[in-house]
Amino acid sequence: MNESNKNRRDFFQAVGQAGAGLAAAAVSSRDARAAAGPQEGSMAGFRASALPVVRAAFIGVGARGSGHVRQMMTLQGVEIVAICDNHPPSLQRSVANVVKSGRKEPAAFGNGDTDYKRMLERKDIDIVIIATPWEWHATMCVDAMESGKHAFTEVPAALSVEECWKLVKVSEKTRKYCMMMENCCYGQEELMCLNMCRQGVFGDLLHAEGSYIHDLRSQMQEVEHGTGSWRTLHYARRNGNLYPTHGLGPVAQYLGINRGDRFDYLSAVASPALGRPLYAKKKYPPDHKWNKISVWNCGDMVTTLIKTAKGRSLMVQWDETSPRPYSRLNLIQGTKGTFAGYPPRLAVEELTPNTHAWVSGEQLKPFQEKYEHPLWKKMGELAQSGGGHGGMDWLMLWRMVYCLRNGEPLDQDVYDAAAWSAVGPLSEQSIARRSTSMDIPDFTGGMWKNVKPLGIVT
Repeated sequence: MNESNKNRRDFFQAVGQAGAGLAAAAVSSRDARAAAGPQEGSMAGFRASALPVVRAAFIGVGARGSGHVRQMMTLQGVEIVAICDNHPPSLQRSVANVVKSGRKEPAAFGNGDTDYKRMLERKDIDIVIIATPWEWHATMCVDAMESGKHAFTEVPAALSVEECWKLVKVSEKTRKYCMMMENCCYGQEELMCLNMCRQGVFGDLLHAEGSYIHDLRSQMQEVEHGTGSWRTLHYARRNGNLYPTHGLGPVAQYLGINRGDRFDYLSAVASPALGRPLYAKKKYPPDHKWNKISVWNCGDMVTTLIKTAKGRSLMVQWDETSPRPYSRLNLIQGTKGTFAGYPPRLAVEELTPNTHAWVSGEQLKPFQEKYEHPLWKKMGELAQSGGGHGGMDWLMLWRMVYCLRNGEPLDQDVYDAAAWSAVGPLSEQSIARRSTSMDIPDFTGGMWKNVKPLGIVT
């Protein structure tokens, strides 16, 4: 057994043991808050020193990370210093792509799962972009910050409440950014909704809905390497909203979570877990490893309800298994009206003909043009040509680099990474306890009361 498979096995053994005793032994989020102790200095609104050139290193350059490398090479003021991956073909491919672009060959690190630590010893790295299996995200972020680098990680940032607290404490101690790269916050529709919320189009905000509904059963065809080779095991051994942030992040920004409001508590339910074993039986012989999984724990659809400190409500759904069209819901509702996505629809008093019918399709276009976010107006064409989920990936990276080079606060901070990611493990705990409500920690240490909601950056 190679080192990678052994680490993965040990991780999931630990997850399985934790799940078996969850109802009796799990530490509640209220206990975690008490144990966290006083914070050493808030990162809310933190501005790091401006970087004339952003010297970037990458850990994980598979399907997701290789895209980050390609897009970062299109941005001015970025140097690709080093790349690390434990899969030699992926590592060699990204290094070669950097060289083909006319840039200096980056240092390559590929000697096993932990060779990234050797890379972090370098003094010529400013930021580290992490796109590895979920179980590595928090550890690698901590190691990056403690080595003096800003950490940028794929979603989710952490798999436990304790890991969320660790990210917060280390970011505060080191004064280094820890941003979870929630790309959906930079989608054209999501930025338009943020603009409408800030302009008061919907009145006082009351309720939001976000989801990640995406049929990803085909990832199970990645058996020995690739996303499905490790992600499939999470579906088998855990039960909760394992991937909450794509729909949750944008609506959390609409509501000003961690900036004027915060998540208070949640409750979750899960459907039966049927889709994955049926897919395995359909696609693979009886002796295949996917068919040797005796119990699939994770419900095909997981629904989580969240209450905020100001009394507002959110519904978050996650389903990567059912034969259902893609949706992130993206619904925001206020005292004056509502916007809902997939497909985009609008109903607002005094703006649309009535609130008993949606305005959609061609009739929606004048509103989309009127409320287009300034950032998308300015950078949308470049974003779309840069690519990545309709341009949102490129725009996210561009915005990160812009903030780093100009000494501006990031649009997402460590408290967002912690609060949005914590929905995952807390939903697991709630489901294990017959949907008992679970307190969501105040990772900001009370600073949410004093921070203004994310503005309309230009």
